[in-house]
Amino acid sequence: MSSEQHPRRRAVLVAPGSDERKAGKALASAADEVVLDLEDAVTAAQKDAARELVASLVRRHGGERTVSVRINGRGTVWFEDDLRACAALAGDLASIVIPKVESVADLVEADRILGTDAPVPVQALIETPSGVQRIDEIVTGPRMAGVIIGYADLGAALGRASTAAPEHWLYVQDRVLHAARAAGVQAVDGPFLGIADDDAFRRSAQWVADLGFDGKWVIHPAQITSAASAFTPTGDQVEAARKVLAALEEAECRGAGAAQLDGRMLDEAVAVAARRILSKIGA
Repeated sequence: MSSEQHPRRRAVLVAPGSDERKAGKALASAADEVVLDLEDAVTAAQKDAARELVASLVRRHGGERTVSVRINGRGTVWFEDDLRACAALAGDLASIVIPKVESVADLVEADRILGTDAPVPVQALIETPSGVQRIDEIVTGPRMAGVIIGYADLGAALGRASTAAPEHWLYVQDRVLHAARAAGVQAVDGPFLGIADDDAFRRSAQWVADLGFDGKWVIHPAQITSAASAFTPTGDQVEAARKVLAALEEAECRGAGAAQLDGRMLDEAVAVAARRILSKIGA
């Protein structure tokens, strides 16, 4: 499946699965996707209650918007129960986000537990050096819909400063992006380590948008508009993309071997870029 066929994930808001008020506010927001979190945002004592609350919220809202669930990772006592609860939500759940994926074996095990009756896609959070190292195999795993960079855990493992600029992450970002594009899955940037919609946040969003990512996780509703804007083509870009595809279609109808537009030759690479731009506006 190509990334153009997946739901838009320009701005993905993460909300704690144990807090009905915050989760409800997230579900009422303008985020393209809401991820209800059963992992980091939920204490051990709250895991079972949070799982039940999240199931209720997904059933209530999953039919009207894109809702995913971040489960607890493989190796935790909650992994299998989380997956079985998600399997029961197959008709309403957009995807399951699996944290700290380090190899394709993590995805194979999740697929086994979910079973054949629950065709729910998965997204893999890349949060460790091993996950980055094995990203090429991870993106080929079963049910793969997208990969997300998790900066907090990855930065801690690398010993990287929390104040590192977006360009300090270029190697990781390019590795993840190249692997995702080769596999036809989405590449989503992880959350900025701050809750303000400030210049630093907007710069980080624009940086990965310019690299070619599909969207970004946000941890506060105030960041949704700026994130969505960074990954939304401008009117000029949309118009140019439509002109490119129209020129190529006209050339094909005339039986011409090549097409030109405004003094430049058009080829399939230009068409791919144009189609990607239009896909970002749902066209």
